[in-house]
Amino acid sequence: MLVRQSFAEFIKLIRVPAFSVTSIVLPSMFYAFIGLGQAKEPLFPGAQVTFGQYFLASMALYGVANVMVLGFGISLANERGQKQDLLMKSTPLPAPVYFTAKALSALAVAFISIVVLSLFAAIAGGVHLSASQWLTLFSRAMLCSIPFIGLGFALGYIAGPNSAPAVTNLIYLPTAFASGLFFPLRLLPHFLQNIAPYLPLYRAAQLVWDSVGAPIESGSISTDWLYMAGYAVGFFALALWAYRRDQGKKFN
Repeated sequence: MLVRQSFAEFIKLIRVPAFSVTSIVLPSMFYAFIGLGQAKEPLFPGAQVTFGQYFLASMALYGVANVMVLGFGISLANERGQKQDLLMKSTPLPAPVYFTAKALSALAVAFISIVVLSLFAAIAGGVHLSASQWLTLFSRAMLCSIPFIGLGFALGYIAGPNSAPAVTNLIYLPTAFASGLFFPLRLLPHFLQNIAPYLPLYRAAQLVWDSVGAPIESGSISTDWLYMAGYAVGFFALALWAYRRDQGKKFN
């Protein structure tokens, strides 16, 4: 049941160009606009890591989190607006299977976005990583997407179908910039540098940057993993509260 539902959810996502094209192509577009021209330049004078490697890791994380927060969250809000959640409630499909299938389908799209981005960076930008670095980058980016599934879930049940795109973009895009995904944190205003360590994208960014050999600013990878675990618990707790509140309004 879970496999069939996951496949159906995946096909549904892929058949919506506004979601599939944006989610899969957008990270590569940002790489072309920002990273391609200086892909072979050192990240900073004397660095062993190139800007292309650093920005590949940044856009890999941006891509997977983008699928979860914007794609997953907005699709949930839209389905609520179309009363699809009420339709699913009338079927024998258990709610845990339904939401797990949606999460797995979003993870599949996120993985495809990393593959497309990596191929583009390697071919067009001449980015080279060892096999272990590629494996570490992919695995860490996918693991770091898990807390953002909870955030997307929560936003999908807190925001309405009309306000969901504005709300999710208002939350996600500023935190992506403030976390140093588009430009190194040292180039950002001082007040953003002070805020960044408390942002989930910043902690996730430390993990993916470390996977390609870029220096990290948090000082400890284990601390970053602990932060991500805490964010996952917090976001999924918020998602559960938002779901129960929504169901309480409809059925109580």
